[in-house]
Amino acid sequence: MPGPAPAFCSPVPALASGCRCYHETLMQIRYAHTNIIAEDWQALAEFYCAVFHCVPQPPGRRQSGRWLEKGTAVNDAELQGMHLRLPGYDFPGCEENGPTLEIYQYAQILDRPEAAANRKGYGHIAFQVDDVEQVRRQVLMHGGQSLGEISQTEVEGVGHLTFTYMKDPEGNIVEIQQWD
Repeated sequence: MPGPAPAFCSPVPALASGCRCYHETLMQIRYAHTNIIAEDWQALAEFYCAVFHCVPQPPGRRQSGRWLEKGTAVNDAELQGMHLRLPGYDFPGCEENGPTLEIYQYAQILDRPEAAANRKGYGHIAFQVDDVEQVRRQVLMHGGQSLGEISQTEVEGVGHLTFTYMKDPEGNIVEIQQWD
């Protein structure tokens, strides 16, 4: 297990004025990964590497056993997959410690309803890009689908936002956004 992330990779306790949700603790907490369960983990990993410039972070994983069943509450749990380093965490000290996209495939996968932007629970992942239209074309070229249309607005105090929602090849929602 890697050691603690450098201080500049850790959450900053200075939150918005008036926010009282930061608690001093003795433990360091940092965001580790987002998991996607895929029907074909290798094809989905290739999509995220090709379109969003994610980078495989070996080793690949093939896991099973009582420890996995116990932790996941999945009987006969068996999975395989890999972590992908997310773009934008390539500054000194964070190359190997930044958050990852974990793409796994279980031997037995449960179906789910079609993804919708307003479905309760986890909604989407987002990538900030330089050109929304160009990345939108890449998503389509690599087997993804459009969900929404490209839209723009001014967000007071933040800037000009251009964004759209897309779906990866397995139907997971991905937001593509550009701030000016």
